[in-house]
Amino acid sequence: MLVVNSWFRVSMACTAIVLVPLGAWADGPSWPGPAFPDWRSPGQVKQACDAGLRQAGAALRQLEEVAPTAGWIAAYDAFYATTEDAHGPVEFIRHVHPDAKVRDAAEACELRWQDFLTRVGQNERLYRAARAVEPADDIDREALRQTIEAFEDSGVGLAPARRTRARELANRISALGQQFDKNIRDSATRVPFTPAELVGVPAAVWKGARRDAQGRVLLGLDYPSYYPVVEHAQSPAARERMWRAKMNEGGAANIRLLGEITRLRRDYARLFGSDSYADFMLRRRMARDTASAQRFLDDVQQAVREGEQRDLAALREAKARHLDQPLDKTTLERWDVLFYTERLRKERFTVDEESFRPYFPPQESLQFVMRIAETMFGVRYTPVPAKLWHPEAQAYAVSDATTGKPLAGLIVDLYPRDGKYGHAAVWSYRSGSTLAGRLPQAALVVNFDRKGLTIDELDTLLHEFGHALHANLSATRYALNAGTSTQQDFVEAPSQMLEDWIFDRPVLKLFTEVCPRCEPVPDELVEKARAAREFTKGSLTARQHLYAAYDLALHGPDAPEPMAQWRRMEGATSLGHVPGTMFPAAFSHVAGGYGAGYYGYLWSLVVAMDLRTAFAGKRLDATVGRRYRDTVLGQGGQRPPQQLVHDFLGRDTSPKAFYDYLAR
Repeated sequence: MLVVNSWFRVSMACTAIVLVPLGAWADGPSWPGPAFPDWRSPGQVKQACDAGLRQAGAALRQLEEVAPTAGWIAAYDAFYATTEDAHGPVEFIRHVHPDAKVRDAAEACELRWQDFLTRVGQNERLYRAARAVEPADDIDREALRQTIEAFEDSGVGLAPARRTRARELANRISALGQQFDKNIRDSATRVPFTPAELVGVPAAVWKGARRDAQGRVLLGLDYPSYYPVVEHAQSPAARERMWRAKMNEGGAANIRLLGEITRLRRDYARLFGSDSYADFMLRRRMARDTASAQRFLDDVQQAVREGEQRDLAALREAKARHLDQPLDKTTLERWDVLFYTERLRKERFTVDEESFRPYFPPQESLQFVMRIAETMFGVRYTPVPAKLWHPEAQAYAVSDATTGKPLAGLIVDLYPRDGKYGHAAVWSYRSGSTLAGRLPQAALVVNFDRKGLTIDELDTLLHEFGHALHANLSATRYALNAGTSTQQDFVEAPSQMLEDWIFDRPVLKLFTEVCPRCEPVPDELVEKARAAREFTKGSLTARQHLYAAYDLALHGPDAPEPMAQWRRMEGATSLGHVPGTMFPAAFSHVAGGYGAGYYGYLWSLVVAMDLRTAFAGKRLDATVGRRYRDTVLGQGGQRPPQQLVHDFLGRDTSPKAFYDYLAR
């Protein structure tokens, strides 16, 4: 997942006001640019917030005096960068800082920034200047187009009363989304289990866990705890209890928040004459309109229907065999799906996800994905000492392997902890600019088991690393077009493209380079894992289709009540809806920056699979990799996605690879 901000429809983030020096290894690269702030108290956050807003306000007043000549775009981009440097760390740190008071202070500051940025988006003087500038070339033209559209989408062209209402709505939506995430992140839910209920679950998951007064094991909803229980617990009751707890994460409070968010988004869109928030947002994306996105989803649904039914039938048969009961007396429950998927993987492919953990230690797995990037794209990652928000967070300098030229900085936070963002995501908090000599920085956040990764988790790491590469290898003229600041239904493509790499034997051989002591994963085990992955592609794609269709429906003209809509749509699926569960309460994508955009995961996957065709049979080819780095990753959003794909493939993009994959 890439975390995006609504301002200017691009990733809005920044580096620090309070700087702590980052050193370098002897004779090695140093951290590129200003360091991340070492905030230890709420007061420090507030002080930085006050200073940053003052600095941004002064920069805004200076920009308002700049004449709309050819140099205006560069001046505007410099303002963008100044604002980014003050705002970005605040927006990011609220998701990861171990001190709840610091997180609260960052959230309070973020709301102040939201109001400032909304006002910038409605600044008539800047809007008129942008419209008066004559672009020098296509890059300037694209930067101006995106800038003008961002002003218009912020309400600069509305009548005064409507403009004020747009600002009020934007600020309120931001506050509600922040509370939605906070309710999930700060939840301390612990599910109790007796040791007998955990038979089948790897002992390392629960032996050292806290116990309650009755001696029951207490497990949280973090991924290293959740998945081993629902995938391996022999007790159906234990699986159900853990699954229900996860499906109710965020609770009724978040359902109410989501309902208000979607209604306010509809009201916002109607200020601009759009019937729905989906229509309002998609007119700026590759899909162009809701009808096109819906037709695409309909095509996907048709393509996966047979595969989904085949997958579910196999799981139901597996349950009947396991329980030694007639098939017609067997009902497949939602908390059975992952458990029987694992059983069938073992039966059909003799592969167990847990068996991969010894082969993929977490730190070495990080070094492995870095080595893939080094081999393909001609870069180098060098660890740099840094004082960050947590002792386990790590900083890396990224440089060009041939010239040694500094390219970027990357911070990585690998392990789960209370109060930390619970999924996997990248924050592109500092955008690069070749014009300003400004180098990008990003933060990659995951929550992995310290004992090692499964091959699916290694796949997740490579996906997120793809976002980091998109941010770090950006070489755009302007910061506002940098890296992941591209159309949202394309932005997942560069990360999804790499997901298939870990099933390639030559790629996996790189693991021995970063970890000579690690036993190489047997080739036959990898082949079995690939076959097992193919086994559930129908049901997994169908689930993604449901999420995407729900998101579009939620942001349609009626802005329906979230749970009523979810019950209708999930209830129409083969496994139906389980009363008492409320999955949308934890659907943070929809409450946040992917609202009316979740279809983009499938849309981007179509593009990603087409991009992979250039690497067929040569996943580590440095020549193709360098061309991809220059024509796709390096271009960020300064050229339209369709042009980036055409420049790389030498043709227009095609959905053939995607639909061939679903059909085989």
